[in-house]
Amino acid sequence: MKEERREKRLKEESEIIITVIAGGKKHSKEKVIYNISKDLSASGAKIQSNIFLPVDTLLKIDFKLKNLQQMITAMGKVKWIKIIYEDECYDAGVVFVNTPKEAIRKLSDYISWKLKCKSNIP
Repeated sequence: MKEERREKRLKEESEIIITVIAGGKKHSKEKVIYNISKDLSASGAKIQSNIFLPVDTLLKIDFKLKNLQQMITAMGKVKWIKIIYEDECYDAGVVFVNTPKEAIRKLSDYISWKLKCKSNIP
């Protein structure tokens, strides 16, 4: 199967804070703390959440990346959802939308740096 992703991906768990901006009838604006990003690129992320995030839900995601002293904030839209444990744990694919170029550049630089460090380990 041919890889269709355009961006380099970093498979690393990072803490995130999600704020639901729009989407899903059950959700008002709420912060969901202690979620995890499991797979990150400059164009999107795979996140793990304890709430169901319907497709097309608009999110504000604050990333606390390892070895980086600052938070990076991105806006994203849920593209797919997978139930891991019913009513307890979900994986969601999120594509970044309307995210400032500076935040995308910081994510891209971080991913490149981490991948370079991993490739230098014997």
